[in-house]
Amino acid sequence: MKFFPLIWTSLFRRKVRTLFTILSIVVAFVLFNYLSAVRVAFSMGVDVAGSDRLTLIHKVSFIQLLPASYKERILAVEGVDAVTHATWFGGVYQDPRNFFPQFAVDPEGYLDLYPEFLLSSEAKDRWLGNRTGAVVGRSLADRFGWEVGDRIPLQGTIWRTRSGDTWEFTIDGIYEGAEQGTDTTQFLFHNAYLDEANALGRGMVGWYLIRVSHPDQAVAISTAIDERFANSPFETKTSTEQAFVQAFASQIGDIGAMMTAILTAVLFTILLVSANTMGQSVRERTSELAVLKTLGFTNPRVLSLVLVESLLVAVVGGGIGLGLSWLLISQGDPTGGLLPAFFVPPRDLVIAVGLIFFLGIASGILPGIQAVRLQIVDALRRS
Repeated sequence: MKFFPLIWTSLFRRKVRTLFTILSIVVAFVLFNYLSAVRVAFSMGVDVAGSDRLTLIHKVSFIQLLPASYKERILAVEGVDAVTHATWFGGVYQDPRNFFPQFAVDPEGYLDLYPEFLLSSEAKDRWLGNRTGAVVGRSLADRFGWEVGDRIPLQGTIWRTRSGDTWEFTIDGIYEGAEQGTDTTQFLFHNAYLDEANALGRGMVGWYLIRVSHPDQAVAISTAIDERFANSPFETKTSTEQAFVQAFASQIGDIGAMMTAILTAVLFTILLVSANTMGQSVRERTSELAVLKTLGFTNPRVLSLVLVESLLVAVVGGGIGLGLSWLLISQGDPTGGLLPAFFVPPRDLVIAVGLIFFLGIASGILPGIQAVRLQIVDALRRS
């Protein structure tokens, strides 16, 4: 007798039951992929943070400012290659709900430290020559339909000009991301413009970004920098960029742990459903399995019959689930541009495929053993 026709017949013995089992697996893997993308979005680029970059903030709080004069003192620390700074602006564009990150930066230094921000040489030259110019990420530009040359007014909430609350910028360029996960939601403008026009005074910046020569010495360099400013009016706290981003993301909760808990519960439930379905299928086919054994089917062949059937259900359901989730995620950020990244990392896709095969084998192994242990005489008598 042919092997796969037997499996096909078994699957369609109870069409509704098989359909609902497959649908439950579809839902599980749609959730798996979508929640993986959500986890990436809320980690805000932790996985792509530079290993050779440090972040220096005020020791008391991230919102406390630091003197601009610290730059030269940081550069003097052994192992430091480059230093730049950024300052949170916090302006409002048209409506307070139109949130996006806005940073006052040193243009050349910032682009040098973030080579993953791809900006054409023409756009860079325009920006460097325009004190009130700005560059924006592709995601942000697409979100609001901005183009190069547009005038963008931002209402100051923290920083205000000496003549009012409105700051005006000209978009000089739109930068792209060099890889998935690069944050293309930022609005960057000259710190010199902020420093000259704001009503709060000059000579202060938000935080420093540092590139080190040897990433494996990052901890030692961080300690040396912080010791340099110890017992000063503006003490500092330096950490790797990855640690800083992770800590910032963790302020809204451990997204990774929450996603893992949800997915574990969902997949465990689906495993029970699938195992129950396969077990019930084997029990219904007791007499058929006895006949197959009588015709010469060995125990390994009977076990393979059950496992392949279970795997087929898992692969079909999981494959459809991954396909549907890919279609959903490919539509882009569901918030319309608020998330800095929204995609499924290749690592998570590999895990998903592994889980599909694990689900298929785990849900079929016990019913398969049950079928192997079936005695021909007892099975025929029971039927």
